[in-house]
Amino acid sequence: MTMATPSGPQATAAKPFYASFGFQVLAAMVVGLLLGLYARSLGPDAAGNPNWLVQTLTTIASIFVQLLYALVPPLVFTAIVASIGNLRKLSNAAALVWQTLLWFAITALIAVLIGIALGLIIQPGLHSSVLAETAKAPATTGSWLDFLKGLVPANVFGIQASTKLVDGIASTSLQFNVLQILVIAIAVGVAALSVGERANAFLTFNESLLAIVRKILWWVIRLTPVGTIGLLGKAVAQYGWQTLGQLSWYALAIYIGLAIVLLIVYPLLLILHGLSPTRFFAGAWPAIQLAFVSRSSVGTMPVTEAVTERSLGVPRAYAAFAVPLGSTTKMDGCAAIYPAISAIFVAQFYQIPLGIEHYALIVFVSVIGSAATAGLTGATVMLTLTLSTLGLPLSGVGLLLAIDPILDMGRTAVNVAGQALVPLLVSKRQGILDEARYNQAGGIDNLDAGVPAKG
Repeated sequence: MTMATPSGPQATAAKPFYASFGFQVLAAMVVGLLLGLYARSLGPDAAGNPNWLVQTLTTIASIFVQLLYALVPPLVFTAIVASIGNLRKLSNAAALVWQTLLWFAITALIAVLIGIALGLIIQPGLHSSVLAETAKAPATTGSWLDFLKGLVPANVFGIQASTKLVDGIASTSLQFNVLQILVIAIAVGVAALSVGERANAFLTFNESLLAIVRKILWWVIRLTPVGTIGLLGKAVAQYGWQTLGQLSWYALAIYIGLAIVLLIVYPLLLILHGLSPTRFFAGAWPAIQLAFVSRSSVGTMPVTEAVTERSLGVPRAYAAFAVPLGSTTKMDGCAAIYPAISAIFVAQFYQIPLGIEHYALIVFVSVIGSAATAGLTGATVMLTLTLSTLGLPLSGVGLLLAIDPILDMGRTAVNVAGQALVPLLVSKRQGILDEARYNQAGGIDNLDAGVPAKG
């Protein structure tokens, strides 16, 4: 089937609302919520196993997430290499790079300070009804040593193997270390620039491979409404309101923090730069929405890059650098709000006093150590990195994991919003923003139209 590529907002306006990607995802969220509630009401089967509906929702969710994650390694590598190659097209590349990193740090600093303030005001650790007996050390932990070791690739593919022994049977699984892939890609990209013209063929091949990976990922993203039903339905069926109620103050603190960053801090930064917040959210909404249901910043990367370029007016050469870098290192939700409030929760729960130096360490870890979320297992590792730095018990993580998927939806949405915001602000400050396109901001309902064009 051939799909026409719209030339602008007018081309997508003729689409009926029910055919838009955004409406389909919203409808899927409602269906997933209802199916999850119904599945939970059915209870387990006669053998005590999850009922058929829970198993179906779990299978749908697992397949969708597996499809997304399978494309992460080639996507990260080719996108980072291509983004570094694209810096050749920018006359002010150095200024763009350092300003991007600076604004990554500024927004992370603001977010972590908000998290600390909310933790001290709401005091979620003193209002929790969760039992201490449920606490146990997480299977995956993070430390500064792990982070530093993780920067050095063990092999050229960034593959790690882990073996588990269950009932005397050993099973080995392979997984990709995204942080190592990021380091490899940066090294390859910089080397390609250093080689000069002799690397042109390689960079051209890399761009072609990136286009192919993006196309496959767009096919997967088309399945988002189906995946949303499974993901949300599974979460509701598995956790329900009782588990959420035990940590209601903690969840409330997290979501208040996320809302403040998304709906107050980001709009204020936009206003200070003379940009309309309404236009920003209209343009970035497809990426924010997909991030919420998929819980994957990297999986959302093509959509984030598409809206940043096509709807927000950021030049393609710069968006192709800033968005892939941000999708692995820029995480105001997972690496700032979440570890700050969670660390304070654990300290309050175990009645461990924190001093000024501890809050300073929380700020340091959140601003400097956020790249650790790319190398291991997302927000959980960022939290264990924070707790180990503060000397707090890692068993406290076990108290919070029960509702982590519910929190991760909001965290990832804020992450992706920030990944679109920073390139926009830097482009405005550098005078390279296409403000006419920004002021026309609208969503990209035609997914094929979201694939960034060449040039």
